[in-house]
Amino acid sequence: MSIEVISPGLSTTVQDRGRYGYQQHGVNVGGAMDDLALQMANLLVGNKSTDAVLEITIKGPTLLFQKDMVIAICGGEFSPMIAGQPVLSNRPVWIKSGSVLQFGHAKHGCRAYLAVAGGWDVPLVMGSRSTNLRAGFGGFKGRMLKSGDKLGHHEQSPYSLFLAQHLKNQVGTSPYSHMNWFISANSYATTQEAVVRVIRGEQFDDFTEESRHSFFRQSFQVSPRSDRMGYRLTGPTLTLTSPNELISAAVTSGTIQVPPDGQPIILMADRQTIGGYPKIGYVASVDLSVVAQLRPGESVRFVEISLRDAQTALYEREILLKQIKLGMEMYVGWRGER
Repeated sequence: MSIEVISPGLSTTVQDRGRYGYQQHGVNVGGAMDDLALQMANLLVGNKSTDAVLEITIKGPTLLFQKDMVIAICGGEFSPMIAGQPVLSNRPVWIKSGSVLQFGHAKHGCRAYLAVAGGWDVPLVMGSRSTNLRAGFGGFKGRMLKSGDKLGHHEQSPYSLFLAQHLKNQVGTSPYSHMNWFISANSYATTQEAVVRVIRGEQFDDFTEESRHSFFRQSFQVSPRSDRMGYRLTGPTLTLTSPNELISAAVTSGTIQVPPDGQPIILMADRQTIGGYPKIGYVASVDLSVVAQLRPGESVRFVEISLRDAQTALYEREILLKQIKLGMEMYVGWRGER
């Protein structure tokens, strides 16, 4: 085994990029709430973007490392520490066997992602290692981690092994070492009022002019009733021009539905596969990570974006990830396959 869970935190689960191809059977995609932070963490340790990570929410775990390991922590700020010394986020970190990594409460953002070189070793279920908490399958025994759990990791890639040796050579007497460069925290959304880009939904024009105006001009607050299934918002009441009975239709992550109470819901990773409420808009995929880092009581404001511009923004983010990967490999002198 690679780690033992001393304390699990509030909600720590194994997640990857999701379980695709089963929505027609009522199985949601699931996966990490903040896909960007997951990809960044995997990239930093030399993993594939689809490898499993730990998703840490609000209050982090305490973990005993039973092997030397290369890790990366991305997303929200949870003040991780080893032996009373801060462990820096957004960069590769080599940790010595026997070290205890302790996370605190979220200071900024809502979720952090812990990747280990090789990816966490849990069974594939329907092509994914993500935990489906509502259905009780996937991840580690279909549930959140608890004290005493032990997890292993898969075989490391040649680049991950090369990176581990590079970091180990500079460790000295410390129980860990890290790169002196990092990915800027500005890559992650942890502000108290987020600005989120939205594409108009099919029923946008069915709402009153006042509601359409309020949707793009006023702020909404994240309700404490929010979870991985959906972010419930409170704010201006959004009303239809007339009652509109809809047939349930497919929904996706980022769909913004408006139930009869007029308070919108942003569907998130563990969303249902179909829905019948009017859809006023869709959060651009590139900004779902922004929403995922909001905590109850924080604010979000919507701005309109075209489908084409949303696609361009997502494409530009993919280019950025590739540039970061190339820059990392050049820095450590990697000459292997890319």
